Amino acid sequence: MTNGNVKTYEEINEKIKRGDAVVVTAEEMVKIVEEQGEKKAAKEIDVVTTGTHGAMCSSGAFLNFGHSDPPIKMEQLWLNDVEAYHGNAAVDCYIGVSKMSSVKPFKYGGGHVIEDLVSGKEIALRARAYGTDCYPRTRLETTLTIDDLNQAILCNPRNAYQRYNAATNGRDETIYTYMGKLLANYGNVTYSGSGCLSPLYNDLDYETIGIGTRIFLGGGMGYVIGEGTQHNPKNRFGTLMVKGDLKQMSPEYLQGAAFTKYGTTMYVGLGIPVPVLNEGLARKTAISDADITTEVVDYGVPRMERPSLRKVTYQELKSGRIQLNGKPVKVSSLSSLKTARKVAKTLKEWIEEGRFFLNKPVETLSTTREVKPMKITKEIHYVRSMMIPAITTRIDASINDVAKLIVKRNVNHIVVVNNDNTLEGIVTSFDVTRAVANNKNKLEEIVVKRVYTAKPDDPVDAVVKELETHKISALPVIDEKKKVLGIVTSEEISRLLA
Repeated sequence: MTNGNVKTYEEINEKIKRGDAVVVTAEEMVKIVEEQGEKKAAKEIDVVTTGTHGAMCSSGAFLNFGHSDPPIKMEQLWLNDVEAYHGNAAVDCYIGVSKMSSVKPFKYGGGHVIEDLVSGKEIALRARAYGTDCYPRTRLETTLTIDDLNQAILCNPRNAYQRYNAATNGRDETIYTYMGKLLANYGNVTYSGSGCLSPLYNDLDYETIGIGTRIFLGGGMGYVIGEGTQHNPKNRFGTLMVKGDLKQMSPEYLQGAAFTKYGTTMYVGLGIPVPVLNEGLARKTAISDADITTEVVDYGVPRMERPSLRKVTYQELKSGRIQLNGKPVKVSSLSSLKTARKVAKTLKEWIEEGRFFLNKPVETLSTTREVKPMKITKEIHYVRSMMIPAITTRIDASINDVAKLIVKRNVNHIVVVNNDNTLEGIVTSFDVTRAVANNKNKLEEIVVKRVYTAKPDDPVDAVVKELETHKISALPVIDEKKKVLGIVTSEEISRLLA
């Protein structure tokens, strides 16, 4: 909804050229509209600048090295031991930020290579080829800097996420995700995004954001070249595909990063100027942190559809604590609000100085697209199809009683429960054997109370990973209240999958 235009792109660009355009950041616009109203703000404010600086895993760069002598048609290549995609022309490549180093995995990856390039550092290039009549060379090793490249184009297929879910973890163990380290039993919450500074929240209808929109990207000027992959505006998960010249950019806004036990990525600074063409845009650019909500989602559930525990505003998230299940929980941000503010402020200065003009998009982006899940043609196994009844006992049982139960029921695992069938521990046949050898009599002396568990709707792949990670052979299956529903064992998984 535009509410009738009060100015045009041409008029705003003319004001920028004269040096009298009125430019404010999105945070400043919130106060202006609150104090003066939309109508007055629409007349007086020309441009609102936005900013974000967070991990953008779907980022990368196209590089052209120029031809060697003798020439080579690269079949495989590595930059600082990070493999780059070679399926382009002879000496072109695409390096993705989440590709990890072959010698320093989980510590160094494509994002670090791009940061090193932008920083002016030397990069080691190693390549192999099969050799042809016109490209006879089969091996190449050299070093280069960004100045040695013909083109270095940052091209991010998915960037500027409108928002993210806030993440927490309901499992009994710490997990490591693209939302960072999540402590057990809802011990913390992490989130990303800059709230009211978020570029796509300041123009929810994509009235001014589309193909050809000029943007701040990585410390230089870039462009929106289309909707991003997984663009899902119907559910407020819009994304952009963007590109820009790496040779203009700065390591202050492009930073390689590694998430513990997850992988590598790159932090990208991005800002979009929103022209205030009408009252509707004045209203949209005055969105506050209190107006922006997201879901607190349990990442401890290894499924695409994870349970939402509550809705939360960015105002609450930025406070550092939220209420979750009746308790205060510490919240931390994975993105940098400080750098997002600097992006918006720098973009504001560029416009005020007449160094940055606005582009009207040649085509706006979809506001109705919805993302579909992957089509699966091969059967997926879940815990509920593989769990078997658990043989249980009480904590006051004797070692002798448990040994008899193991022999009678021909099992290797006994689950310890209370009178309400709530999980209290687990014991194995080996535990019992060792207890007998050490003359122990009481079950409570040997029971393992820190138990790794599964839920009925967990995929078996996730269970296998859990078993391998902790070097165990079974997981009790429990419900949300920790009532024991059954058990899944490595033997049962092997038998059924075979």
